[in-house]
Amino acid sequence: MEASAGLVAGSHNRNELVLIRGHEDPKPLRALSGQVCEICGDEVGLTVDGDLFVACNECGFPVCRPCYEYERREGTQNCPQCKTRYKRLKGSPRVEGDEDEEDIDDLEHEFNIDDEKHKQLQLQNSHITEAMLHGKMSYGRGPEEGEGGNNTPAIPPIITGSRSVPVSGEFPLGNGYGHGEHTPSLHKRVHPYPVSEPGSAKWDEKKEVVSWKERMDDWKSKQGNLSVVDPDDMDADVPLNDEARQPLSRKVSIASSKVNPYRMVIVLRLVVLAFFLRYRILHPVPDAIGLWLTSIICEIWFALSWILDQFPKWFPIDRETYLDRLSLRYEREGEPSLLSAVDLFVSTVDPLKEPPLVTANTVLSILAVDYPVDKVSCYVSDDGASMLTFEALSETAEFARKWVPFCKKFSIEPRAPEFYFSLKVDYLKDKVQPTFVQERRAMKREYEEFKVRINALVAKAMKVPEEGWIMKDGTPWPGNNTRDHPGMIQVFLGHSGGHDTEGNELPRLVYVSREKRPGFQHHKKAGAMNALIRVSAVLTNAPFMLNLDCDHYINNSKAIREAMCFLMDPQIGRKVCYVQFPQRFDGIDAHDRYANRNTVFFDINMKGLDGIQGPVYVGTGCVFRRQALYGYNPPKGPKRPKMVMCDCCPCFGRKKRKHAKDGLPEGADVGMDGDKEMLMSQMNFEKRFGQSAAFVTSTLMEEGGVPPSSSPAALLKEAIHVISCGYEDKTDWGLELGWIYGSITEDILTGFKMHCRGWRSVYCMPKRAAFKGSAPINLSDRLNQVLRWALGSVEIFFSRHSPLLYGYKNGNLKWLERFAYINTTIYPFTSLPLLAYCTLPAVCLLTGKFIMPSISTFASLFFIALFISIFATGILEMRWSGVSIEEWWRNEQFWVIGGVSAHLFAVVQGLLKVLGGIDTNFTVTSKATGDENDEFAELYAFKWTTLLIPPTTLLIINIIGVVAGISDAINNGYQSWGPLFGKLFFAFWVIVHLYPFLKGLMGRQNRTPTIVVIWSVLLASIFSLLWVRIDPFIVRAKGPDVKQCGINC
Repeated sequence: MEASAGLVAGSHNRNELVLIRGHEDPKPLRALSGQVCEICGDEVGLTVDGDLFVACNECGFPVCRPCYEYERREGTQNCPQCKTRYKRLKGSPRVEGDEDEEDIDDLEHEFNIDDEKHKQLQLQNSHITEAMLHGKMSYGRGPEEGEGGNNTPAIPPIITGSRSVPVSGEFPLGNGYGHGEHTPSLHKRVHPYPVSEPGSAKWDEKKEVVSWKERMDDWKSKQGNLSVVDPDDMDADVPLNDEARQPLSRKVSIASSKVNPYRMVIVLRLVVLAFFLRYRILHPVPDAIGLWLTSIICEIWFALSWILDQFPKWFPIDRETYLDRLSLRYEREGEPSLLSAVDLFVSTVDPLKEPPLVTANTVLSILAVDYPVDKVSCYVSDDGASMLTFEALSETAEFARKWVPFCKKFSIEPRAPEFYFSLKVDYLKDKVQPTFVQERRAMKREYEEFKVRINALVAKAMKVPEEGWIMKDGTPWPGNNTRDHPGMIQVFLGHSGGHDTEGNELPRLVYVSREKRPGFQHHKKAGAMNALIRVSAVLTNAPFMLNLDCDHYINNSKAIREAMCFLMDPQIGRKVCYVQFPQRFDGIDAHDRYANRNTVFFDINMKGLDGIQGPVYVGTGCVFRRQALYGYNPPKGPKRPKMVMCDCCPCFGRKKRKHAKDGLPEGADVGMDGDKEMLMSQMNFEKRFGQSAAFVTSTLMEEGGVPPSSSPAALLKEAIHVISCGYEDKTDWGLELGWIYGSITEDILTGFKMHCRGWRSVYCMPKRAAFKGSAPINLSDRLNQVLRWALGSVEIFFSRHSPLLYGYKNGNLKWLERFAYINTTIYPFTSLPLLAYCTLPAVCLLTGKFIMPSISTFASLFFIALFISIFATGILEMRWSGVSIEEWWRNEQFWVIGGVSAHLFAVVQGLLKVLGGIDTNFTVTSKATGDENDEFAELYAFKWTTLLIPPTTLLIINIIGVVAGISDAINNGYQSWGPLFGKLFFAFWVIVHLYPFLKGLMGRQNRTPTIVVIWSVLLASIFSLLWVRIDPFIVRAKGPDVKQCGINC
């Protein structure tokens, strides 16, 4: 199917499949029996061995044998697509230029791998395919249209290929990252080009005439060099080869002068904290036992929470990447790129809440990324089945034809037009092309016209017609009912028709909307991401995937290359499940009032986790290894045999021989290959992956790629099947595979499952931020965002995947990593002791009691040492991380603000949902009070929500408590000021931490919202009545002491 040929909509369960063209009537999609020659239009045909004829071994461009032989005989002898010279195939006559080639079939001898391990794995995988085809993978589909019943092969054509080559037409294969250019479906290629093997005639002839040095050079070329080094050029190329063999990244430890004092202070703080808690427990307050007990419980909880948060930061590290080495290793001049293909996922739901212009900018930044275009495929998931998103994406594809060449010609950053044209910098810096200014002005005009077209679509979508949306050809939009619609796929940019204005190929752009029907559980974003995994596996099957939210654009065009420095590194790459980038944001006020940048988490906590087993997955800006999402374990090398004792006598030094396991030789590499063998033995493909032969076959291709025998039409039909609403029934999707279900924070669960299997992740912080997004700077929106995160953590805590109980069986999760995951699930519960602790100062000031007795000079040293250690820890953290003191302080303030509001409601809502099955939603009503022309008008907008009640109440009662305490001290004289200072200190601690919240309530220029005034008056009245009841200004007359003088005194 060609790009922009039409929208494919259908339902596998209802046996419906329709192709809706732009200005034509709906037509049924006809499945092609084979590939069609792109030159003459005839079928490509088969070889003498019955395999699909492939003329070009480099790109798989579909050409029939007559056109292939005519091109070799009369033409340029080059492939029309990749311009590589055609090699002579079996049965073809020799032509000029074939003198140096062997009289053998190049395709058959392309992958001569003299490796016992690969032979065994190939035999093993053939058993897998046989078992699949003869029993488990038949799911009841009849023959395709145009196929005769007698000629239908017993083996589905989509998985009959013995190796995977690029699919010509719509979805060419992206190459793997190994040492080869092509990726076999069930085995790896070791040598990038055919080389002479020992035992061949060529080897024997060479052995007699070449010197020992030349034989050594030939041996070195077999170990991974792309070609034998010419002796004349050896001096020039050897340094490059040495550089290419160097690691693609390295771990940079924090300077010991910074991190060692930090660790010492942590240990010292732990000791001081132990002495402090011991003193507090052993010295109760008899006249305020309730306040004392409450404070003790809170302080013990805070201590445990601090330990869980602090110790995962014990081994902080930085990392460096070497992009030049990546290019030297995988991008040789004059040769096809060997970089791995990447599928990029963008998810959106409601275009009215997630503006199409924002999504369009994200897609444009992806299409213009600095990466080989044939290795990039962008999939946009529209989970709301909105025609507005569909039409906006169509406009985006057209504008990309002009925008992408402009970006690459002038190397601009960032490559999202909205943010590039809004940069307040000198855009002429480092620009030397004379035409830049003129072309930039023209492109800015083009973008403004593009924005107008998008705005027109948005304005049109505001009013839905009664009969529903109608497409240009008069066909009703299949997604008019967002809860009951078929699956939809549209290829906007692809191999055919996907070219820019300069004739260069563009990355693939695919629109996907999964099927939705009443009565099915769709699992929100996690379900949409799993649908993208499957549809991309069928169409392109890149070995790596990058997921982005619709408002997170690529700010660094080399971001994918940064991730490949880890994932394609021969030393550490195979055990890395994902590379997580920090989140950076645009449009935040200079002071970051509500800690939207979250710098402490991304620059301190995540660096600490990177030194253990890797950072947690945070939902966006993450490059995944596809095999890790499929539930496979990481590869494990052979373990060193342990020294054991004999049963009969103490035989020192005897080693127990480790027997082969599951038919694998001793020392064989287990992991993903071992998992596949287990799957073969148990025959549980259908239960694990679902009933799609195309998709299950793709899971066995570690290096990615799609089979050559499948036509684009057949691939699209399979893609519609794997996004059907019932595909995941009775499978492991969401349980062991893909994004894990069970929480609205599916990102934490997904990363946790991978770490429990033994994978490690990597934290990548390039100098230029890889991705940037938008964050809610409004107080109410920010609290609701934190509420969703906290609620997801509570759901995980009560689920079967709770880090407290899950993942101990295999012992793959390191203890400090487990501490971090436990902390991510229990931090919302800190809101309960935090709320109580913030209430205690006001209660103490109003009642005249205190949580601590009178302390001696020696005991006061514990308190002084504790506060000094707290500040020292923060200062040293800022020193090694580079976080500013303002960012650190904003984080501390919002920890209290969020803790007494959003986290508290998350605990309540989570308990109601888990224990009572009650799902409570908190809605936000907007009441804007800002200037629309102001960049930060949203910051001062007030939106009432119930989340504002607890912190507002705390502010008022602490302010009243301060006034009451000072008044009481003035009334009672000088002796009452001493005990008052401790109470005032804690009250001011609460007020200072809630100060940003107070500013948010006040709005701009003291324009206090009416609702705040009403709540303040109401609460102030309640506490005023309470104050009258206490009546501290009247000196109470004390009666006689009956014990001393009796009743008649």
